[in-house]
Amino acid sequence: MSANRIIHIAADAGKIILENGGETYRVEETMSRICNAFGISLAESFVTPTGIMISVTTDCDQTITIVKRIKSRTVDLEKIAKVNDLSRNIKSQGLTLDQVKVELNTINTTKRYSDKTLILFSCITVSFFTLMFGGDFHDFCVSFIIGGLIKILTLALSKVNLNDFFINVLGGALAALLALLSVNFNLATHVDKITIGSIMLLVPGLSITNAIRDTIAGDLLAGISRALEAFLIAVAIAAGSGTIITLWVIYFGGSLI
Repeated sequence: MSANRIIHIAADAGKIILENGGETYRVEETMSRICNAFGISLAESFVTPTGIMISVTTDCDQTITIVKRIKSRTVDLEKIAKVNDLSRNIKSQGLTLDQVKVELNTINTTKRYSDKTLILFSCITVSFFTLMFGGDFHDFCVSFIIGGLIKILTLALSKVNLNDFFINVLGGALAALLALLSVNFNLATHVDKITIGSIMLLVPGLSITNAIRDTIAGDLLAGISRALEAFLIAVAIAAGSGTIITLWVIYFGGSLI
């Protein structure tokens, strides 16, 4: 069995997990499990949020190393779960390399939820966050609309490959601006509740969680990288919403609450 094919398939599996929001330790564990399942016992890997390096040693003392660059990342926990399950079932189900490769390709090309579905559930998420933070029914309705507009904006900007930092700046700015306008025209009651509820759609919850998990697992470089990423996203959101609120107070004055 070709060690070269095995290492490439293992790296592809790791890349799918990392691109869809998986933890560093899970990527390394999955790649090692695939290599071991096909008879390669000496497999070492080093994973960061933006790259994968894996090296294996064959029975003939030949060392093979490949590097995979991660250029885009999103969140799709279903793909992570499927790749994880596949790696665990190789031995128990007697899967061949070709079968694993086909399965990985199927998982990787599976379409996520449609944009309409994402927009709808973004609306629902934001509106109920606003209620949780103390907003009233009018705030709920306005937040429902704002959530959809923020999601439409982020989806559109992502398709033109705009930097995530600026996407979050614009998202935070849009949330604050629409909250201020809605209260100014007596469509809602609380600027603060609407703004906080709306920007929850942009908050990097998964990055924060993965940063903690990677750090606890001993992957300090990955943990620090993810924590810094989460911090920069928080700064972007604060910069966008803070700028709009500051300009509003300067030019229009009045209370924001």
